[in-house]
Amino acid sequence: MSESPARQRALKKVAGSVVLLLVFAGCATWTAPTSFDDAPLRERAVSATKQDTRVSVAVLGADESKRMFGADINRHIVQPLWIEVENRTSQALWLLHSGTDPNYFSPLEVAWSMHTLLGGATNAEIDSHLNKLGFRNPIPPGETRTGILFANPDRQIKLVNIDLLGSKTLIPYSLLLSVPDDAADPRFTLTLFQYPETAIVDYHDLASLRAALEQMPCCATDEQAKTAADPLNVVAIGTLGDIGSAMVRRSYRRDRRKNDLAQLLFGRTPDVILRKEAQTGAPSTSLRAWLAPIRFNGDAVYLVQVGRPVGGRFAHQDTDGGTLHEDVDEARNLLVQDMMYSGGLDKLGFVNGVGASPQGHPRTTLNGGRYYTDGLRAVMFFATRPLSFTNVEMLDWVPYLEQGEPAARKESGDAGK
Repeated sequence: MSESPARQRALKKVAGSVVLLLVFAGCATWTAPTSFDDAPLRERAVSATKQDTRVSVAVLGADESKRMFGADINRHIVQPLWIEVENRTSQALWLLHSGTDPNYFSPLEVAWSMHTLLGGATNAEIDSHLNKLGFRNPIPPGETRTGILFANPDRQIKLVNIDLLGSKTLIPYSLLLSVPDDAADPRFTLTLFQYPETAIVDYHDLASLRAALEQMPCCATDEQAKTAADPLNVVAIGTLGDIGSAMVRRSYRRDRRKNDLAQLLFGRTPDVILRKEAQTGAPSTSLRAWLAPIRFNGDAVYLVQVGRPVGGRFAHQDTDGGTLHEDVDEARNLLVQDMMYSGGLDKLGFVNGVGASPQGHPRTTLNGGRYYTDGLRAVMFFATRPLSFTNVEMLDWVPYLEQGEPAARKESGDAGK
């Protein structure tokens, strides 16, 4: 049954009125903040000095975000960083935004997320306000510059890289910052595991270190320590800042899933869990790391599981972490190549310790996934960047680079050609 023309006109008027109300309401929701006191940020900022420069960085909480931007941009999956750089050198410096976050947001991107339908002049004001607050390069010699860099969010503790570029100069910083909104929430408490000094053996030569690494467990286990879990196919050695800095530069972020907590080593769940997100949003590579009860010349030693989910970048996103892809050596080697490009890799070697399992006789892990491996661990030593490919020392342990691919893998790879 059709409606009368009069009723149709009435409905159109009501609909038009609703749209106008929504538009005007949207325009009225934002007003430019008149002032912002950054004293609390300065008070809790983490600062460091190096090569005649000083940097200070703090993570903004939701309330500070509202007062500075007129809206809580944190809810848009953006984590604003307040950054101050003091340049006491004789040359201009640039803060490399992508060094802090390869996927950082520009001020106008964030401003767009605050726009309203037909916002007109209000939207233009938002653009102007956020543009003024963004960190601007360069930092002239003898001057101090302050601004906001819009990064992707981290929970609990955030590792922030600050790279200052000058003529034939790179001044790198790595700072660990607390995330204010997580401080009072027990879900996000983070205490980095520490061994008592009496429980740690510190090795000072490569031969004894290699022997110790080859004696470490091949795999994690289940909670009862009866069933083998994923293989421990990587070792990372260095300070937390240097290792974390290299990971951040290659877009690895903390991302804990349900399945991660089923893997135990040294009687505990992983100390650190990282994932590198693929273009489709699916996790392409995952890392679970445990601090080992050994050191090398005072540096921390982490045993690491590196793998990819079945389907790789085409896998569906899920909350459990996915089933391990069977070619764990490929995931290990991709991580090594990532770290070569990170600028923080100092030495690289390969040792035994996982135990070989050919493609025809794969092992089974906790959730029914299967994997095969050449049985080697990649051992990566990290140092303060910047380093280049030519700086990486190749250790003469297992001569991995001289080995060819296993025949079975070559044949399976050639089958589709």
